[in-house]
Amino acid sequence: MSVSSAQLQAPDAATLSRRPSVGSIAWVFARLGSTVFGGGTATIAILEEEIVERQHWLDRRETHLAFAVSRLTPGTNMLAFCAGVGWLMRRSVGAVVALVSVSVPCSVLAAALTAFYASWTQHALAQFALRGALASAVAIMVSSCWTLVRPLLRSPYRGRVVLLFIGAFALGIRGVAPLRVLALSAVLGALWTEPEDA
Repeated sequence: MSVSSAQLQAPDAATLSRRPSVGSIAWVFARLGSTVFGGGTATIAILEEEIVERQHWLDRRETHLAFAVSRLTPGTNMLAFCAGVGWLMRRSVGAVVALVSVSVPCSVLAAALTAFYASWTQHALAQFALRGALASAVAIMVSSCWTLVRPLLRSPYRGRVVLLFIGAFALGIRGVAPLRVLALSAVLGALWTEPEDA
């Protein structure tokens, strides 16, 4: 049984509790933007979990749409993702509030930490700490990728997801530009026929 176009376009009302207030959006994005370590991918994964699983503001299809579009836009993908999900929740106001809330507090924190690090990075202990932080950041990025992919592995499309993941990874290792990999994946995803529901 195929899925109708209306089902694809409209969020499941039973899944979504309510659209959030502007204050709620600001609080969630400011809190997670300032406390999640590991870069944009880690922040996106945690934001998606909060928005979909805890708050029920959007469904996973909507956050995946925002994630896909954010990867195609120039600039910082995490900020593009935040603007996208903010727009889906409260249109222009939501996009602006999400973007400002996720970027301003952590920018102030980053400036303060940079000034602090600049004064002691020449010490041997600081060099060891930075190497440990780098290793942890890579591990967090891998974990975040798993968080984003894991729900798709339970879908009828898991074979497609695995093949596209392996193919994109192989192309990335060979030095193919990320935009080309994304464009090729989008074309393959559009041409690959969907399985019929049992």
